[in-house]
Amino acid sequence: MVISIIAILALISLSKPKANVSQSLPGIEVDNFKGEKLTPISETPALGIKGVQKIDVSNYKLSVEGLAKNKISYTYDEVINKYQSYTKVVTLNCVEGWSAKILWEGVLIEDLINDAQVYKDANTVVFYSLDGYTTSLPLDYIKAEKIILAYKMNGVTLPEDHGFPFRVVAESKYGYKWAKWVTKIELTNDPNYKGYWEERGFSNDANISTP
Repeated sequence: MVISIIAILALISLSKPKANVSQSLPGIEVDNFKGEKLTPISETPALGIKGVQKIDVSNYKLSVEGLAKNKISYTYDEVINKYQSYTKVVTLNCVEGWSAKILWEGVLIEDLINDAQVYKDANTVVFYSLDGYTTSLPLDYIKAEKIILAYKMNGVTLPEDHGFPFRVVAESKYGYKWAKWVTKIELTNDPNYKGYWEERGFSNDANISTP
């Protein structure tokens, strides 16, 4: 009888969740941040030159190369766990005329490239995407404006159609500078580098005030 009671108590103990075990909850999209109303992800257009790209993070690598002493290759987890994360509300403006105010979370691009030990003559950062898309931004701008490489938007993991796993948040620049599905970051000394849309006549500065 005593053995049966002990067995029953053991089964009850095993069936109870342990209080000290953390459990992940699904992300919930936020619609307001510090009093600022955000644009829902569902109402934010998702554009790409070859449609939605799908990246498997289990074999994903983000490389940093070019004019730097070290060539670095990061896994997805290394990027989001090794570096300080930052949140910032930034409005995405498209040349098509629409805009979306989004809460972005990510890491500073400057932090990623600093570990590569950038050479002094580097002045431009080129971003390469899985679909073959490229664009560039001045290195000084990336540092001065604290530009982030985002992995979340409105509090949830970046959706595939919005650039999972990483997207450039090029504040004060038109959307074609906001590279999605980023797989490589290259440092160059060519300030006139032209990416996909820039080669097709779009402004290389891409400032919001520039037509």
